Amino acid sequence: MKLVRFFNVLLSAVVLLSVNGCGSTSENEAGKAKYIFLFIGDGMGITQVAAADSYLAYTNGDQLGGQYLTMTSLPHFGLLTSYSANSRVTDSAAAGTAIACGVKTNNGSIGVDAEGNPVKSIAYQLHEEDYNVGIITTVPHNHATPTAFYANNVNRDACYEMCLQIPTSGFEFYAGSGFIDYRGRHNDLRPIDEVIEEGGYKVVYGLNEYDAEVKAGEKVVFCQESNKEESAGNYVSEGKLAEDVTLGQMLELGLKHLGTKEPFFFMCEGGKIDWTAHGNRTMPMIMDILEFDNAISVAYEFYKKHPKETLIVITADHETGGMSLGSGREVDWGLLVEQWERDNHKNNLSNEENRDLNRRASIGWTTGSHTGAPLPVFAVGAGAEKFTGLMDNTQIKGMILGE
Repeated sequence: MKLVRFFNVLLSAVVLLSVNGCGSTSENEAGKAKYIFLFIGDGMGITQVAAADSYLAYTNGDQLGGQYLTMTSLPHFGLLTSYSANSRVTDSAAAGTAIACGVKTNNGSIGVDAEGNPVKSIAYQLHEEDYNVGIITTVPHNHATPTAFYANNVNRDACYEMCLQIPTSGFEFYAGSGFIDYRGRHNDLRPIDEVIEEGGYKVVYGLNEYDAEVKAGEKVVFCQESNKEESAGNYVSEGKLAEDVTLGQMLELGLKHLGTKEPFFFMCEGGKIDWTAHGNRTMPMIMDILEFDNAISVAYEFYKKHPKETLIVITADHETGGMSLGSGREVDWGLLVEQWERDNHKNNLSNEENRDLNRRASIGWTTGSHTGAPLPVFAVGAGAEKFTGLMDNTQIKGMILGE
């Protein structure tokens, strides 16, 4: 199947300038779903999504394209603006705050408004309404996007300090790669996992520790086994380690841990999409999007069992790289795949080699930073019909809550 349907819906979303705010019979009495999944692809613009679908089309023998990602098969689609309070081009801190808290803030700020006043995230609001909460990411727990859901700080680099808010959040489940500044920025503080455990959480590294040590009902902070007793990598994406758990596996773990008796909210971030896009690394970025989409598939399988009670929303915080798919000629996926295989699925090329590969493969990148391009929104389930047309990132919170 060609990409016609996806881009027809895209065109419709550009034309539509309003969202349907009406209630839905598939929502609960409070106007929101019982089971809520919010996926954020960090740095994932529309072109990044189209590139991943194009790659999958190539691997399936469809030379002109196809609709293979779970997210692009969902029935509702819209576009999102992402400017911050002080810039047309946002960073992850301000964008994460806008999505989580429904307010604009300055670049570099987490969980506060433009004047520095703390604001409440959707995770806290739902937790107060007896929803269990899970915060999941492929990057460190104290990176910008996940912290926007549990922390408040005018400085996104206050990583150790923001981690101290994990115990006070009371959220039931955290999963990520580990911690930036494990012993503080100057390596002179107590290991952050010890502090978190004193606050009533069980911190585990890898599935073996989880299976052996976590009891039912315990509040959990899950970390990758490869980052035990050390700071997690930051803006480093050299390839997946054998012992690392995927985003989909972390979500499956969270679903098992929380169960379905009580309502829940999961925020799941594909954080490394941004890291690889900053480096204009096409194939590593595609792999990160596929990992992200596999996690969406986990949520979609859950939705099929609970269609009237579940809402899935997928979006991004900003676009990274100014990516273009083709530059006047066909993309040469064969060339990209051949090099990826030669590098044993590792991000090994020098910057010069990578630029030359992108040029020869007809993949364009205009920057190594963020852009202000509009972002995709995909949705399915209870209340999903509201997520169409053009919307701002500050509207996501209220739309999920049925406000």
